[in-house]
Amino acid sequence: MAQATRTVHRPYMTRTLWRSTVGKKTVMAVTGLIMLGYLVVHMLGNLKIFFGRDEFNGYAHWLRTLGEPLLYYEWALWGVRVVLLAAVVLHAVSAYQLSRRDIRARPAKYVHKRPRASYATRTMRWGGIILGLFIVWHLLDLTTLTVNENAQHGRPYENVVASFSTWYGNTVYLTAMLALGLHIRHGFWSAAQTLGAGKASRDRALKTAADALALVLTAGFVSVPVAVMTGLVN
Repeated sequence: MAQATRTVHRPYMTRTLWRSTVGKKTVMAVTGLIMLGYLVVHMLGNLKIFFGRDEFNGYAHWLRTLGEPLLYYEWALWGVRVVLLAAVVLHAVSAYQLSRRDIRARPAKYVHKRPRASYATRTMRWGGIILGLFIVWHLLDLTTLTVNENAQHGRPYENVVASFSTWYGNTVYLTAMLALGLHIRHGFWSAAQTLGAGKASRDRALKTAADALALVLTAGFVSVPVAVMTGLVN
């Protein structure tokens, strides 16, 4: 009977956690770390372009055959996509609802405007919107190849070069990567605080780690379009 009672109350406890501010912040922290882990792997994969066409195209093919013969072609890749989509949606919804909750909590504007937060903190919301729009563009550009005028199916190396050979492709990508760096810089530290790792004794180390992660990821992603623009990759 006791076990049955606990089982009945689990959905209620889940709904209560989701509706609470702490619950939403926890969802944002966990989904943010999932996306951060993906970004690290994605950046490392992107850097394979510096090892030549065959290496990069081989990596792209490996992603689609990952898990074979246990899994069918692209099943593992689609599994990653589903997890990432769920993480992005939950992260965005939590951020929006927390923002609305914050606005309702203080409907009157402050009399004295003294920006106490960092630039990254103040631009988190706009940065999130920019990154959301960029995800759509990035998929249309290098996944569906809809907006990539010179794209060719089955030739990922050539498609990357084609995308970064246009001024608008570079502008969109570089703008989004700068927004990403700022987002990671604040988001990593904020996630650590939410998950209980942000004790006073670790605060400096966490901020240093956040700065380092933001710098490394931004530099890693930006290096590819810069290499194409300068002719290092062609």
